Amino acid sequence: MGTNEILGGGGFHHVSINAYDLRKSESFYKDVLGFKKVMEFISGNRSCIMLDSGDGACLELFSGGSREEKPDWAELHIALRTADTRAVLERVRASGMTITMEPKDLVLPSEPPLPITVAFFKGPDGELVELFQNR
Repeated sequence: MGTNEILGGGGFHHVSINAYDLRKSESFYKDVLGFKKVMEFISGNRSCIMLDSGDGACLELFSGGSREEKPDWAELHIALRTADTRAVLERVRASGMTITMEPKDLVLPSEPPLPITVAFFKGPDGELVELFQNR
């Protein structure tokens, strides 16, 4: 994989979600998944926290989310790279999150074929999160 010549490097800077309970979401992503807090600030009348996933790509949590304004997460998800899907999923399970798909070993029919292990769970705000491991 290389850089994106049009963007001048590329990659995601951040993905943003509305949090029902900002501190609970912050704690989950930091304590269970190992994210690091980059900054916290006020945007309008909402608190915002930027959490680094480990490679500079961040998850941005905005306070004041409500269940009524949530999109249908069935088609949308956040995918996190991991070296061990099963071990991370056990941490997620122990934290009380809902597992929506247990780990599966698959081979993506790409060229060359890509062996992966994936699992899905719902985060504190109902967001669907995929754990994605290249094998």
